[in-house]
Amino acid sequence: MSSGDRFICGIEIHQQLNTKKLFCSCDSELSDEGEEICRRKLRPTAGESGALDRAAVAESKKRLVYGYQAPPGSSCLIDLDEEPPNGVDRDALDIALTFSAMVNAKIIDEIHYMRKIVVDGSGPGGYQRTAMVGMDGHIEVNGKRIVIESICLEEDSARKVAEDDGSITYRLDRLSIPLIEIATGPDIRTPEEAMEVALRIGTILRATKRVKRGIGTIREDINISIPGSRRTEIKGAQELRLLPTYVENEVQRHLMLIRISDILSKREISVDDDITDITDVFKDCQSKVIKSALSEKGKILAVRLRGFAGVLNGDDGKLRLGAELAQRARTKGVKGIFHSDELPAYGIEQGHMDSVMKRLGLTEKDAFVLCAEKEKKARAALEAVIERAKEAPNGVVEETRDPLPDGTSRFSRPLPGAARMYPETDVPPILITKERLTEVYGNLPELPEQIEKRLVSAYGLNEQQARQMVREGYEDIFERTAKDKETASAAATTFLSTFTEMQREGTDPENIPEKMILAVFEYLKDGKFAKEALSSLFREIAKGTTIDDAVSKLGLGAMSEAEASDMIAGIVKEREQFVREKGMASVGPLMGPVMEALRGKIDGKRMNDLLTKEIKKLI
Repeated sequence: MSSGDRFICGIEIHQQLNTKKLFCSCDSELSDEGEEICRRKLRPTAGESGALDRAAVAESKKRLVYGYQAPPGSSCLIDLDEEPPNGVDRDALDIALTFSAMVNAKIIDEIHYMRKIVVDGSGPGGYQRTAMVGMDGHIEVNGKRIVIESICLEEDSARKVAEDDGSITYRLDRLSIPLIEIATGPDIRTPEEAMEVALRIGTILRATKRVKRGIGTIREDINISIPGSRRTEIKGAQELRLLPTYVENEVQRHLMLIRISDILSKREISVDDDITDITDVFKDCQSKVIKSALSEKGKILAVRLRGFAGVLNGDDGKLRLGAELAQRARTKGVKGIFHSDELPAYGIEQGHMDSVMKRLGLTEKDAFVLCAEKEKKARAALEAVIERAKEAPNGVVEETRDPLPDGTSRFSRPLPGAARMYPETDVPPILITKERLTEVYGNLPELPEQIEKRLVSAYGLNEQQARQMVREGYEDIFERTAKDKETASAAATTFLSTFTEMQREGTDPENIPEKMILAVFEYLKDGKFAKEALSSLFREIAKGTTIDDAVSKLGLGAMSEAEASDMIAGIVKEREQFVREKGMASVGPLMGPVMEALRGKIDGKRMNDLLTKEIKKLI
C-alpha cells in the first residue's frame, strides 16, 4: 500500500471475562469432553424491522444440520434454549461498567438486551444475546484520540469441534461465556495504528484483572473501506501481530476490485444464468480433478462470462477475480473451480479449452468457469459464481471474511445488517443506579501507564521493560512471581526475552498454564535449581513435560556448594598450566566450561565467586 492510498478502518475487540457464564451459574471453562445430545436445523426469522437479514439468509441456504455436545458443569438447558435465562451475571456486568468508566464512556442508565439472529449453528436457539452498556468513550493512542463508539456485554458462541458433509458439531462449553465487545470509530488511518489501538484496548481490559487469557479468549474484527469502495469485515482475527498485514492485504484487495470494476465498465459484458453440461468434452481429460469427479459419477458444468477475459487472473496475477469466484463456490461445499484465465493447466489441455469455447459460443474476449463435482453441488457452486460475477462491475462487495494464518482472508458470508436485531423478552431491563456507579467509579483499577510506573519503582525495571511487560500482558503474572529484586530480574528476562525467543522458534509460551509458571518460580525460590536454568526449563515444559520430569531430564537438581566447589576445582586442575600463565585473567575463559558443567545447578554469580576462589588458591 503506497503512502498515497487512503483508507478508513475501525476495529471491534471481543474479550472473554473470567466469571461464571452470562445467564446461568455454569463454569465458563472449556472441556475436552462432551456427548452429542441433540441435532437441529436453523432458519432465519424477521428482525424488529420485519426484514430478513441477508447474512442469516445466506447461512440458511447451506441447509446444514447442527449437532450439540453438552459437557457437564459447563453447559445446561439455558444454553440449549430449553429454559429461560437466570438473569445477567453481576460480576460480568460490573467488569463491563468498569471498562466503560476507564475509557470515559457514557454508561447507559437502563440496559436492555437484544437478540441478534445467528443461524450458523453457533447458537442453538438461532440467536445471540447482546446489550449496550456504554457509548461515546475514547482512548489515546500515540497522542491521537480514538473514539470508542460502543461497549456491549454479550454472550460468546458455541465452538465448532467437528464438521463433515452436511453437518457441523458444536460444543456448548464456550456458549454464553461473557464477552465485552468494544467498537471503535472509523478513526484508524494506518495498518500499524490498527495494532496499536488493539494493544491499547487490550491493556486496559487486562488492567481490570478480570478477563480470560490465552488463545481464543480475545478476538478482533477489522472493518475496512477505501474511497470508492464499500465496507468489509475481517472477523475473528486472533494474532495481534498480523493485524497490520490483514489491513494491508484487504486494502490491496479493495484496490484490485475497484480496478476490475473500471475495466469492466469499459467493456460490453454479460453473465449468463444458464449452466451448461459439458461433461462429454472432458471424457479423455487426464486432469486428476476431472477424472476423480467422473469416476464418482459427477459432471462437468460451465457458465459463460462474456467480456471477462483477463480479469479472472490477468496482469501477472494482479487481477484475481477468479479467486473471489472460487471463494464463493467453496461455500457450497466444492473444493474449487477452474476458470479460463488459468487454463490450459492442471491436466486440462488447449484442445479442451477450444472445445469449451466453441460449445459455449465464446470469443477471445470472453471467459468461462468450470466445476467438476456431483451435479447438485456443482450447480449450486456455479450459481454462487454467477451471483459474484454479476456483482463484479460494482467493485467491492459488502461482506464478512475469515482471517487466514498467512495474513490474507477469504469470503465467509454477506455483511449482516440491522435486520437481524429484535428485543429479548426473557431478560428484564437492568437499571444502573447512582449507588452502583459510585461504587464502580470509586474502585477503578490502575490504567496501563500507572502500572508501568509502579513496575519501574517497585521492581527496578527500566521504562522500556515496564512498557513491554504491559503491552505483552505479562504484568500480572510478573508481579505474582517477582518476590524480590533478584527474582524480578529473572522473571523479566523470562517473560520479555525467553518467551519472545520461544515464539520465534515456533514454541508458544501461551501453552504453559499460569499455575505451572508460578510453580516454576516457587521451585526457583526453594533453590531446586538456579535461575540460569529457567530458559531450558520453560522450553521443556512447553512441550508438555511436568516440572519434575523437566528438572530430571535436564539434570537440574540443586547442587550443594561443596559439590560445586569440587567440580570447579577439578576444572581448574585440568587447566593448571593455562591458569598459572594467565593468572586471574583466566577467570573469564574458564567461566565457559564451568557454566557448561554447572548451568542450572547453582547461581551464576556464585559460580564466578567459587571459580575465582579456586584460581587464587592455585596461583
